[in-house]
Amino acid sequence: MLARNPFIPPCSPTIAKVPPSGPLWTHEVKFDGYRCQIHKDGKHVALLSKSGNDFTSRYPTVASAVAMLPTHAVVLDGELTACAADGSPDFGALLHKRHDSLCVWLFDMLSQNGRDYRKLPLIMRRAKLARLMRRTDSQVIRYSETFNDPLLLLTACAVRGMEGIVSKRIDQPYRSGPSKHWLKIKCPDWRRDNEWRQDR
Repeated sequence: MLARNPFIPPCSPTIAKVPPSGPLWTHEVKFDGYRCQIHKDGKHVALLSKSGNDFTSRYPTVASAVAMLPTHAVVLDGELTACAADGSPDFGALLHKRHDSLCVWLFDMLSQNGRDYRKLPLIMRRAKLARLMRRTDSQVIRYSETFNDPLLLLTACAVRGMEGIVSKRIDQPYRSGPSKHWLKIKCPDWRRDNEWRQDR
C-alpha cells in the first residue's frame, strides 16, 4: 500500500429492485468482476481490493497500464474484469488470471495530484475522470460510460447476460460504506419483477 495514498473504504451500492429515474440520476453497467481501487503515485502503483488487500502482483499487465496513465498521482475507483471474445465480461477468465483479456472499467476519481475530490458531486468527479481518460490510450484501462435511460440499459444488460446496472445520484459526494445514493439493480431481479407486473 502506498504511504501517500492510504486505502479509502469504497462506497457500496444498496440493492434495489427497480431503478430510479429523473435528471439527478445516472446509470452505468455493473460489470461482473472484482472491485478495484487504483493508486498511482509517480512510478509506484497499487491495485487494492474492496477490503484493502494489495493484489498488484497478481495482475502485472493492469499495473503496467496504470503506470502509463498521464498524471503524476491519482486514486481511482473501478471494476477489474476479463472480457470474452465478443467483449462481454468473462468472470471465469478473471478467476483463471487470463491476463490477455483483463481490463479495469473506471467509474470514479477520488483524488488527483494531492487534491481530494471526495467532497465534490459525482458529476464533477466524473468530468475530471473523463478528461484523464481522453488522454489515455489503453485497452486495459477503460472508461465506464453512463446512460440516461435505466430501463433500456437494464434490458440491454439482461439480453447480454450481464449482472445488472448501478444507478447513482450525480449531485452527491463520495462517501465510504453503504449508500442509498448508489443503487444496484440486478438483471434477474428486475426481469422477474417486470414479468410479474406484465402478467397481472
